[in-house]
Amino acid sequence: MSIQKIDNVTRRNFIGGVFSASALVIAADLLPQAAWADTAEYHGKAASAALKPSLYLGLEPDGTVYIVTHRSEMGTGIRTTLPLIAADEMEADWSKVKIEQAIGDATYGDQNTDGSKSIRGFFVPFRQAGAAARLMLTQAAAAQWKVPVSECSAMNHEVTHQPSGKKLGYGALAVAAGKLPAPKPEDLKLKSRSEWRYIGHNAKDPKSIADLKDITSGKAIFGMDAKVPNMVYASVERPPVMGGKVQSFDDKAALQVKGVSQTVSIPPFQAPYTFQPLGGVAVVANSTWAAFQGRKQLKVEWNNGEHASHDSERYKAELLDTAKKPGKVVRNVGDVDAAFAKGGKIVEASYYVPLLAHATMEPPVAIAEFKNGKVEAWVPTQNPQAVQDTVAKALGIKVEDVTCHVTLLGGGFGRKSKPDYVAEAALISKSVGKPVKVVWTREDDIKFDYYHAVAGMYHKASMDDKGKVTGWLHRSVFPSISSMNDEKALYGFNVEYGMGLNDMPFDIPNHRAENGPAKAHVRIGWLRSVANIYHVFSGLSFADELAHAAGRDSLEYQLELLGSGKILDLKPQLNGQEYWNYGEKIEQYPFDTRRLRKVLEIAGEKSGWGKRKPGNGWGMGVAFARSFTSYVASVVEVEVDKAGKIRIPKTYMVVDAGTVVNPERAVSQFEGAAAFGASIALTGEISLADGRVRQSNFHDYPVARINQAPIQTDVHIVESEELPGGIGEPGVPPFVPAFANAVFAATGKRVRELPFSKAKLV
Repeated sequence: MSIQKIDNVTRRNFIGGVFSASALVIAADLLPQAAWADTAEYHGKAASAALKPSLYLGLEPDGTVYIVTHRSEMGTGIRTTLPLIAADEMEADWSKVKIEQAIGDATYGDQNTDGSKSIRGFFVPFRQAGAAARLMLTQAAAAQWKVPVSECSAMNHEVTHQPSGKKLGYGALAVAAGKLPAPKPEDLKLKSRSEWRYIGHNAKDPKSIADLKDITSGKAIFGMDAKVPNMVYASVERPPVMGGKVQSFDDKAALQVKGVSQTVSIPPFQAPYTFQPLGGVAVVANSTWAAFQGRKQLKVEWNNGEHASHDSERYKAELLDTAKKPGKVVRNVGDVDAAFAKGGKIVEASYYVPLLAHATMEPPVAIAEFKNGKVEAWVPTQNPQAVQDTVAKALGIKVEDVTCHVTLLGGGFGRKSKPDYVAEAALISKSVGKPVKVVWTREDDIKFDYYHAVAGMYHKASMDDKGKVTGWLHRSVFPSISSMNDEKALYGFNVEYGMGLNDMPFDIPNHRAENGPAKAHVRIGWLRSVANIYHVFSGLSFADELAHAAGRDSLEYQLELLGSGKILDLKPQLNGQEYWNYGEKIEQYPFDTRRLRKVLEIAGEKSGWGKRKPGNGWGMGVAFARSFTSYVASVVEVEVDKAGKIRIPKTYMVVDAGTVVNPERAVSQFEGAAAFGASIALTGEISLADGRVRQSNFHDYPVARINQAPIQTDVHIVESEELPGGIGEPGVPPFVPAFANAVFAATGKRVRELPFSKAKLV
């Protein structure tokens, strides 16, 4: 891992006057380990390896340290955790650190807070920036005392001359340090782990999340809280079927509603869909309420287009039927057909996962002002650069003429990296000549999402007389995220394959993974843990089925499937395709099944696996997954009463995510993943009839309530000195199959289709 270039910045106009002229300001070239250049379909816009992104860290003469963070805060704590890294290396007093949120700008490199990659990508660069500031302050103190730098050390916001005991605070050294040349990369000395004061420690408030006080007191500014002078409000009536267009509309009644000023037509998108607005008619008013009421009075005739006949039940049957047929081979080991021909016990099963909505606590909302050919926006977004790109294309202006201010997000899960709602606000603002706040209702949120893909999977395995798997066929069929960039796309791509389809870690002699064709009839996007949801659900549920078919304990059997543990070399098995390792170099983040074995073994120990016989409405299930370069095992305990009602007394999560910077936030993310997984498993389903989404709000798209979520989630973080792995998403994939396996253990009823609410458990 290379050390990046460090600069002592003297021109500060880029950061809009955050720092005074006398401040020490450090800029570090931050090129993350992965440019994700092969993931254009996943992100909507590929990062360029030619980018020269920068982190700004500044010290004022009053001792205040400003750290500019370029990632979006949506409850993960990332707006705190990245600055913690730099502050630790700088030896800054956290009480004197102020965090500044970066606007959207390519200078920062990849700003997309997605893919559980913020710490993976920026752990080292943030350390380097802090270490550079620490060295320069030490050099400044040594020069003032006329002593060797080697006799000076920095700690807790001051530099000490060890022989004499002299001390100087950081603020007193800011001006002198600011005049020094930036250190060369080879001169930087990063702190040892034993010297870390913030990294890896359970930080006390407010270190765990810097915005905590403002959030809990109602002072924090989320997207819905943002206001600008002379702002008007808008609500948009969108085509009910993907690709639909306005045929005609009558706005007479809408314009009679008190507070409504006008209506604005938003042109329909032109394929490919990407992040463009859906089109429709906007009602503009002096309040959100008036805009909502006026919209209800619109009379719109739609041309619903080619997807008007789409029906979820027919599509489900089509996907499951396609999964039974040969598809595109995406991984091959040995000869599965020959293994099946040799006989033995054959086990087959089909699985189904429906479309899922994000249903974030805060629905999409955005303010945009078009003025003098430029747009300024205030947005709860995961991807401010995608905002710039999308708005620029929608209005035909330059990307650099779009300014995106990032507010706090009331949840994201991947939805708010898709800025169609911001482009709506910008288009309306251009039409009305005022700043416009577009507010989505919960119904809009549910009906016009970028849905997590529906999927049909088929598994077939052969077993010898000892229950050992001799061959395994895995087929998966789903509308791909890539369909948003290419409406003719029928197959998945490397990102989706590398999430549980072509990287199944079982040590078996014959295995083949295939992908069948599927056409998208709704907008498809990424949701927390993406294709892992359906691939790991089917794969680890089937592993449990094989264990029971062999008359074996499921935990013991899954360990046997993993083998003794090794570094996987998948590339020769991928039919000429590249293995997508979550955007990371395989040399730095190898796929190590020994780490999987370890988390699985610890999960068994922590849960007391095998100490109680399942049945009579009680059971435990286990599953594991390597995702986002982290290794996680889940054990879920369930109780199912005589009416079929499910209760989850306890969940165990064992996590090997390499170096964990902020353990308190990591634990909360895995606790949240268990609740999120419970929602997916129990009730999550989006369905369509006549091309229209049936669901509209939490009464028919419920999320897990407190009595449905796990009552207690125990999270055990494995101590590790490996590079940091993902945190936000890896807890979801193993939870869902572990939950399904627990239901089988408790009831003897196998759940192969989500949500569980469709299953007859009694």
